Amino acid sequence: MTDDAAVDIAYDKPLPVPDEHSAPFFAGTLRGELLLQHCDECGRRMWPVRFRCIDCMGDALSWRPASGRGTVYTFTIIHQLFHPGFATSVPYNVAVVDLDEGVRCYSTVIDVANDELRIGDRVEVVFERISAEFALPKFRRRTD
Repeated sequence: MTDDAAVDIAYDKPLPVPDEHSAPFFAGTLRGELLLQHCDECGRRMWPVRFRCIDCMGDALSWRPASGRGTVYTFTIIHQLFHPGFATSVPYNVAVVDLDEGVRCYSTVIDVANDELRIGDRVEVVFERISAEFALPKFRRRTD
């Protein structure tokens, strides 16, 4: 799901800079899809974006949809302001999420107070539309 209402707000945080390898990932987020790279030679799923497989070094990589469901592996709460764009967000969490597909990714868990976030929480991906060009994957607790 993508929040189209957020397109008109000012976004002061740093923006990603897609390259030829990561552009399909960001195109997927605009469609509300979390895509993972898949090695067509050995079957390894990967994130973050690579130009070669981290197992077999093959370069036959494709993009496949992920479920977007996972478990909070760990997290930290950021209290220090490292960039002025985050001034209204501090403190915020940065979580490591183990996706059900066996890939570990980094993001933020939203719609939960930082002191209520727990290791082991089941989460699902949502997309924050920050501009016409970008939607960022974030996670929220699953209700089931």
